[in-house]
Amino acid sequence: MTTDPLAFLADEVAELKRANLYRPLRVMSSPQAAVVIVDGKPLINLSSNNYLGLATHPRLKEAALAATRDFGVGSGAVRTIAGTMTLHEQLESDLAAFKRTEAVLTFQSGFTANTGVIPVVTGEADLIVSDALNHASIIDGMRMSKAPRVVYPHKDVAALRELLREARAAGRTDAGAVDAGAAGSPHRLILVVTDGVFSMDGDIAPLPGIVAAAEEFGAAVMVDDAHASGVLGRNGRGTVDHFDLHGRVAIQVGTLSKAIGVLGGYVAGSSALREMLTQRARPFLFSTSHPPAVAASCIAAIHVLQDEPELIDRLWANTIYFKGELRRLGFDTGASETPITPVMMGDSGTAGRFSARLFEEGVFAQPVVYPTVALDKARIRTIVTAEHTTEQLDRCLAAFGKVGPEVGLIPG
Repeated sequence: MTTDPLAFLADEVAELKRANLYRPLRVMSSPQAAVVIVDGKPLINLSSNNYLGLATHPRLKEAALAATRDFGVGSGAVRTIAGTMTLHEQLESDLAAFKRTEAVLTFQSGFTANTGVIPVVTGEADLIVSDALNHASIIDGMRMSKAPRVVYPHKDVAALRELLREARAAGRTDAGAVDAGAAGSPHRLILVVTDGVFSMDGDIAPLPGIVAAAEEFGAAVMVDDAHASGVLGRNGRGTVDHFDLHGRVAIQVGTLSKAIGVLGGYVAGSSALREMLTQRARPFLFSTSHPPAVAASCIAAIHVLQDEPELIDRLWANTIYFKGELRRLGFDTGASETPITPVMMGDSGTAGRFSARLFEEGVFAQPVVYPTVALDKARIRTIVTAEHTTEQLDRCLAAFGKVGPEVGLIPG
């Protein structure tokens, strides 16, 4: 009899279930919207990144259908061989104008954008300085780079400045002579990397302080604006626009799968950065490009952001109302400043039970547990959208108010 060499995986799955860390896949049989059908049941959706409701916007759907009729369903190859279409070039041109940068290169996802750009711009001669709570894709991108890296405490600009000071001072001898690198540093490049909006806590990076510290010590800044794109800044241009830092952030990463409502990621920066990424970024070089329908609907989304600013206004009105009412009920929403509003649970078992009860009460709000967050930081992560009505939000709040005392999170 042949022994299954992967039999141990069943034991590991069982252990995840025992520790309340197993996350079953919920099956949705409806469009991604404010109300969805999950496992056959209609629920108010608080688990989607579809901030502005663009996943079902008529202009995006029509753009996707037209592109499919004109260009087919696939691009056929990676872009350096035969997979670059006019739609891809137009999308990148429109994104560059929207982000007010010289150039943009699109990737298959925000995750691959980070794992593509970081190993290209950094190597053994460089240093990466990263926020402690940066997204997993940034962490993986750093691991794929040969550059050494250091981590500063979350949003701690003073600690960041001290790390930069030490990095630059490392290149000076006792006599004060410069050994190598800019400003007396042995590093060719110091790259400071931060999320713009942190995906689990919903707080905003102190970007003005980060940029000022980087400029003081001759470092470059990279911002992952996945959860800021379409949410912060004029018409949703992101944190760089929100803080009016155009021209002072070297690399901006964004996604096309959250507020944009479709699929993909992009890197915005200089023309030289784009050209180098086309030559060396492995996700770009070894993955087939976006289908025509995806590229066309992303183009339409950029125009919707500029033509319909009321969507962002509604998103923020709903966010302020829902967040305020959760806090009034007594829930801990952490440090959230954006539509990402965590309801802190502590242990994973409580988060799982809370989510299951919300499901029974008609609310789809998934638990977030380790390894996405620390073992003692389990939570229900809620995101309201521009599509939610006040009546829907009130029904969700009523469900939270009912379930909270049952699990001992708030007084009865």
